[in-house]
Amino acid sequence: MATGNSALTAQLTGVSGMPFVREDKSGGVIIDIQVMPNANKTQVDGLYNEDGPTSPVALKLRLKAPPVEGKANEALIKWLASQLDIARNSLELVRGQTSRRKQIRLSAETAATATWQRLTDQLHRQADCRST
Repeated sequence: MATGNSALTAQLTGVSGMPFVREDKSGGVIIDIQVMPNANKTQVDGLYNEDGPTSPVALKLRLKAPPVEGKANEALIKWLASQLDIARNSLELVRGQTSRRKQIRLSAETAATATWQRLTDQLHRQADCRST
């Protein structure tokens, strides 16, 4: 996680090793996600780094939902809330309403209570699949 507020960083357990999670100016947390709609099933597909090592990293996520009438955005919020074990209304889509690159914001308090381990596990499983 990109650091800024050491108190927030200390509260967040399980976020290290997630370069797609960073602190925003208001003290909350931003999750960068690159979605691929119309997939066979919703699943993590690794990390996305569009312009090489100097560009921001995003979580690459295949979404089963189509990119029509906000269905992919709704599916993304629902999936992420279930993965982090938090309420859907605690997630806010702050950028990327009509693009594949999304930024989701959650408050520092919500981020501190979220279950980040599921995302970490999925990233590790996905990386293990690609290395074999």
